Amino acid sequence: MEAYGRLSTLAEVSPCYLLKVRVIRARNLRRADSLNHTDCYLILWLPTASSVQFQTKTVQNSKDPVWNETFHFTVQSKAKNILELGVYDEDACQDEHLFTVCFDIAGLPLNERVLMTFHSNPKDHEELDVEFELRNALSAPETIITNGVLLSRQVCSLEFDVQKKKRQNSKHGLSLMVKGSHEGHQEYSFGSDSCVRPSYQSSFHYIKYKHPALDVKIPKKDLDYAFGPCSYNKEKRSLKVEINSIPTSKKIVLTENNQFALHVKTEDCQTGLDVRLEYGLCTQEQDFLNKRKNIVAGALKKVLRLGKDLQDHEVPVVAITTTGGSTRSMTAFYGSLRGLQKLNLLDCTTYITGLSGTTWTMANLYKEAYWSKKDLDEQINEVKRHVTKSKLDSFSMERLKYYNRQLRQRKQEGQKTSCIDLWGLLIEYLLNDGKDNHKLSDQQQAVNEGQNPLPIYTAINVKEKYSTIDFKEWVEFTPYEVGILKYGAFVRAEDFGSEFFMGRLMKRLPETRICYMQGMWSSIFSLNLLYFWNTSHSSEDFWHKWTQDQIADIDEEPHLPTRPHEQKTHLYTPAGPLSSAFRNVLTDRLSVAQYHNFLRGLQLNNSYLENDTFHRWKDTVLDSSSPNQLTQTEDYLSLIDTGFFINTSSAPLLRKERKVDVIIHLNYSAGSQSLPLKQSCKYYAEQGIPFPKAVLSEDDKHLKECYLFDDVENLEAPILVFFPQVNDTFRYYKAPGVKRSESEMKEGKVDVSSNCTPYSTYSLTFSKEEFDQLVELSEYNILNNQHLIMQALHTAVERKKTLK
Repeated sequence: MEAYGRLSTLAEVSPCYLLKVRVIRARNLRRADSLNHTDCYLILWLPTASSVQFQTKTVQNSKDPVWNETFHFTVQSKAKNILELGVYDEDACQDEHLFTVCFDIAGLPLNERVLMTFHSNPKDHEELDVEFELRNALSAPETIITNGVLLSRQVCSLEFDVQKKKRQNSKHGLSLMVKGSHEGHQEYSFGSDSCVRPSYQSSFHYIKYKHPALDVKIPKKDLDYAFGPCSYNKEKRSLKVEINSIPTSKKIVLTENNQFALHVKTEDCQTGLDVRLEYGLCTQEQDFLNKRKNIVAGALKKVLRLGKDLQDHEVPVVAITTTGGSTRSMTAFYGSLRGLQKLNLLDCTTYITGLSGTTWTMANLYKEAYWSKKDLDEQINEVKRHVTKSKLDSFSMERLKYYNRQLRQRKQEGQKTSCIDLWGLLIEYLLNDGKDNHKLSDQQQAVNEGQNPLPIYTAINVKEKYSTIDFKEWVEFTPYEVGILKYGAFVRAEDFGSEFFMGRLMKRLPETRICYMQGMWSSIFSLNLLYFWNTSHSSEDFWHKWTQDQIADIDEEPHLPTRPHEQKTHLYTPAGPLSSAFRNVLTDRLSVAQYHNFLRGLQLNNSYLENDTFHRWKDTVLDSSSPNQLTQTEDYLSLIDTGFFINTSSAPLLRKERKVDVIIHLNYSAGSQSLPLKQSCKYYAEQGIPFPKAVLSEDDKHLKECYLFDDVENLEAPILVFFPQVNDTFRYYKAPGVKRSESEMKEGKVDVSSNCTPYSTYSLTFSKEEFDQLVELSEYNILNNQHLIMQALHTAVERKKTLK
């Protein structure tokens, strides 16, 4: 299979260094308990260089332990190498983590010994002495691929072949493990299956310069032969060999006895990637934009009544962005789209973004290749049939059996399952008559000719034991690819959910059906107590003060010359047991949608914090302080509804590569109609992302149907046309300029805001009258404010002409 990531502009050769770390001693360590001094040991963790944590001996009952132990690492010079030196107190019940010093080795001079003293607690003169020596490695330079933020390293495969010699069965077998490899652990049994299949072939994929080692646990038999560099522990019946000592492309016998023989060889893997490490738009989206621009140019000439054709540089990029709200937002979005269609504005639009319930609308529309060219009434009537039908059958015995079969199949395909997947199957029933085999990549047929706006679905990636305020990463889904904005990393839509390692596709799994994606995009089961805490409190000061781990910059001696991209040394002190328990209770989410992490194994570039685009989306507490804990170290992405942070899908539109000029913001939130916009403005301002200063003078009870915001002082910010979900003049007018008669006034009484509204986020069924009224209200608000949309388009066109 041809690699996805373009290699020519990203590949480079970079040297590796040898790092020697001598852990000398600590002084004046705090007491772990009131009776004795600590029984102290130290753990060294450098995940970019080794998959193994190294540990010193334990020094009993001493506040000034002396270890004087040396450890070695091979480090990639381009990687962000943060060495963690964790000090622990050994205890019979549970070892206590005292503190960890995090040291960036980028500041070390080459070919010099440096004795460093880290002042972990200057007040009590608590110190840690460590000696470092960084030297050139004897190995050849490593070929790496990087986008300036993520870095892919050289991957090799260890191919092994187990040959069974005897015919008799045995309950014993071989257990093989390569820590840090993609496969991790594999087993071969000498049971009855091996009579039919006497040989077993498989492989491990690993990073070449990361001290890879093969551990083999063998049956209770003496070995007749073991490869020279192997070390054999007879008591534990385990064999260990450094993989880099095994010849390349030549099969050898690693070990054998009268029961089996283990043959191995190593091979270099492909240099190209299946993850696209680029911040620019993919080729397919660029092709779409070229085709779509011609359609938009013609539509704008018509609706704006221009005298001549627009030149390419004069065509603005117009986008529709929505908020979520379950069946309410799905229904209202249909009405808004029908209004835009009647004004011939859908053909003026390049992008549509959605989250939660509006993704239900989008996924349904994009099953049809030319949906925006057809009358939407047919689509709306079909959705109406499903929204108004009884939902009792969704829990019938036949349906429950169907859910069980589908979840078992999904698990057998290699995916993790949860109640969010069950929610996706419920959505499938709510919106369809039967099984929906539609997939995200199938929607390419609806955009490949530029005939419809490009749909972008949104979610956020979260982390266990962190609130969404502290950790969230924007994830976008298009029919072409899925990616995380901050890292500039994307995979094909059809490959999302498959297994990746170091940017390579290891195991392709069947593409996820769209109903499971809809369940994830609208995952109501991802609630936690902290979400409710944040809705009732204006800040997280209490949360941070009493539950968070403490991270602080510390002094070190000598003060090394500051190197480019070097991070300050800092001290990590874990929260106490009570605080940790409180934190676990508050942050525990009922469920998250977990998908195989396509960033798995990738490392951070040494200069990742200097990347402008990463900096634009850098908004987690771990981005600067804890690169060893960011998403590339996780086996799974943990994806939830964007609404658990901000109820908006606008983030992908603010990628500078998309150059969006006008955003039509359709709000369908429950409660405050202005809050999501206020939160978005605040967030984008803090991130330094150009966005108009949208200030509403009215309170939520007196909002108008539409607002136009244009930040003339910052022309990089898009023009914003904001539609809150309100019932203002619709109460008195059935169409723009057409008043209601007395008998028609009842139809204008649409309750979208009171506590008794039938359009609750948790309501999945509307009556026919309620459905029609919400669609008509949303359509009316668009039609009644045509002049503001046209004004925004006129301004954008004139601005594009001026800024040539």
